[in-house]
Amino acid sequence: MESLHYHNPYSGQTLITFFWELFIRIWNFLRGESYPLATDEVQILVLIGVAASSGLVGSFLVLRKMTMLANSLSHTILLGIVAAFLLTRGGLDYAETGMLNIQALLGASIATGFLTAFLTEFLTKSARLQEDASTGLVFTTLFALGIILVTLLTRSAHVGTEAVMGNADALHIDDLKLVYFVLAANVVLCILFFKEYKITTFDPGLARTFGIAVVFFNYLLMAQVSATVIGAFRAVGVLMVLAFITGPPLTARLLTHDLKKMLLLSVLIGGFASLFGVALARHFLTVWGIALSTGGVVVCVISLIYVS
Repeated sequence: MESLHYHNPYSGQTLITFFWELFIRIWNFLRGESYPLATDEVQILVLIGVAASSGLVGSFLVLRKMTMLANSLSHTILLGIVAAFLLTRGGLDYAETGMLNIQALLGASIATGFLTAFLTEFLTKSARLQEDASTGLVFTTLFALGIILVTLLTRSAHVGTEAVMGNADALHIDDLKLVYFVLAANVVLCILFFKEYKITTFDPGLARTFGIAVVFFNYLLMAQVSATVIGAFRAVGVLMVLAFITGPPLTARLLTHDLKKMLLLSVLIGGFASLFGVALARHFLTVWGIALSTGGVVVCVISLIYVS
């Protein structure tokens, strides 16, 4: 958790003083003072954006009992990340900035998501495998292929480590663009198709009677999940993002039976866990000198909120 070429105001802060410093900076910002974003603030904004996107799509996944497919997608997306790296490594973004091209990332991730969903459905219906067996077979195979390609083709880059485990402490302000682009897309799609998502989630048979294309909205949701995972991989990797997708919605489900309230609570719970997790990671570094993974701390906070 180093500074971004200037003194980090959160260095040496404990849990309480962290929030006090954050409050002061927000207050001064509202009064017209301008600050460059500190490392901790970039982490907070990125993780809150990831949590909000995950809460929106994760709520529908939890209600549809499709969290295993989300687990599959979060693993197989690694293959799409490698594809995006290979498509852009000779040129532009990665060589100059160390960041992958956003369009290539989204395109490759959505294509991989569709491939995962298609192969899972194909094995279930054509090979007559159980759905969980199909899901397990597809995601382990594609994930293994992604690991192999990372090992062989991106050995000199940081893509492999960041894609699998994430690195919230290495986030840059430019990471906000992808995260909030994905969040904006998820918000727009959830508003535009709220009724369709609702009816296909709770009563797909009735949806077909009304002429609603259930398969289309299943694949659209998979595309949103794929994009959400891509938005999160720099911060928490393709493994821990599953906690963002399932944890807050499961907690919200315990608190309400209203879909709109569940969506809102999922976003709020994930956002709170992100803020508190960053502050807690800074506290451990200040008080005990332990540099913990910020993304890992946030995931632990999400789990603690659920069990409590």
